[in-house]
Amino acid sequence: MRESQPNATIVGAGLVGSLLALYLAKKGNKVTIFERRPDMRKADIGGGRSINLALSDRGWRALEGIGIGDDIRKVGIPMYKRVMHDVKGNLTSQPYGKEGQGIYSVSRGGLNMKLMDLAEENPNINLHFNQQLTNLDLKTNTLEFHNPQTNEDTKVQAERVFGADGAFSAVRSVLQKTERFEYSQSYLEYGYKELTIAPGENGTWQLEKNALHIWPRGQYMMIALPNLDGSFTCTMFFPYEGEHSFSALKTEADVTKFFSEVFPDALPLMPTLLEDYFGNPTGTLVTVKCFPWTYQDKVALIGDAAHAVVPFYGQGMNAGFEDCTVLNQLMEAHDNDWETIFKAFETSRKPNADAIADLAVLNFVEMRDKVADPQFLLQKKIEGKINAMYPEQWIPLYTMVTFSPDIPYAKAMKNGQKQEKIMKKLMKYIKTEADFEKPEVQEILQQKMAEKFSV
Repeated sequence: MRESQPNATIVGAGLVGSLLALYLAKKGNKVTIFERRPDMRKADIGGGRSINLALSDRGWRALEGIGIGDDIRKVGIPMYKRVMHDVKGNLTSQPYGKEGQGIYSVSRGGLNMKLMDLAEENPNINLHFNQQLTNLDLKTNTLEFHNPQTNEDTKVQAERVFGADGAFSAVRSVLQKTERFEYSQSYLEYGYKELTIAPGENGTWQLEKNALHIWPRGQYMMIALPNLDGSFTCTMFFPYEGEHSFSALKTEADVTKFFSEVFPDALPLMPTLLEDYFGNPTGTLVTVKCFPWTYQDKVALIGDAAHAVVPFYGQGMNAGFEDCTVLNQLMEAHDNDWETIFKAFETSRKPNADAIADLAVLNFVEMRDKVADPQFLLQKKIEGKINAMYPEQWIPLYTMVTFSPDIPYAKAMKNGQKQEKIMKKLMKYIKTEADFEKPEVQEILQQKMAEKFSV
């Protein structure tokens, strides 16, 4: 006689919820997913909020853990560098890492649909759409859902609940009413708008394909990531209020004039600019921090429900996917001792989630203000030289975050802060790359390395 399988209920069929289902099913759990929205594979759930995703090593590790890394690489485009566009259309570039290191541009919707397909194919996973969570009784672990299309209500008794329902999580809102639950959300004074650079003739790319393009303009910026059809998904990050802001661009003439002055090389490549600008919603940029992420051995938050971050380090999805990797490791270590698993999960992940949240906000300033600064680009080149001299002891912060999944986010941030202090001392003596060879520069550097500064 076959033993009954453990019962896991996931609220949210987004990227993290769908991937989590595959990991849980792989461990023998019977998984049910309830998603508030319609099935995105069958219905248009509304566009205009699709910041393309930058998939990097932490995300790849999670995908390869269920054997789908190669499949996703086929639908992603590697980006090996940032390309910066100044107001005259002049280009400068900065590699993301060493030769061959890159992040991948992938469609959020395309990746989500692929994960849903895999979940649906798994006999241990059931998906239900148009199911809005209306109540969760923590005493009995009973969930109540409402289907607005059929006006039907459903009650579910769950052995274990995972809240993977995003930054405005309904599961988290229930936990917020428990004792000593800490919660904060903070918004940038910026919103974002999705725009499009059209493909060229025969689906060619009108900008360099294997790069993330940035138009840094001090107090605002636009970025563009490549798509397989030759287009680029652009995102303009812009203040809500002020002289240059969403509130200031009210008419088609305002938008056309602004883009012709500020993004003149991009404007001719954007035939649907006015349609996109006025048709797509303005998205908000929120950071969510909370603790605890779990309730006894019954409920756990994961992904954005536990730690939503702004998109400027390209790590939101990667961090959520890394949650799945860590949870899987803990399941292997502690079998079905879910109280131990949950406590270890939140204790190990919370500092790292806070670190990447803070790094993401700092990287916004870097992308918006600094990437066009010759002194900043020079510092990055000097850091590359130090990394070449001391490859084990000095790893650039971006490399630690993006290409070093064995280095936790919190450790990467701490090491990055140490290295930045050293760079400030060195850069006082450096005006050109050749200055790196100055005796006083090398003396300071050797002194710091002799102090056994290491990552």
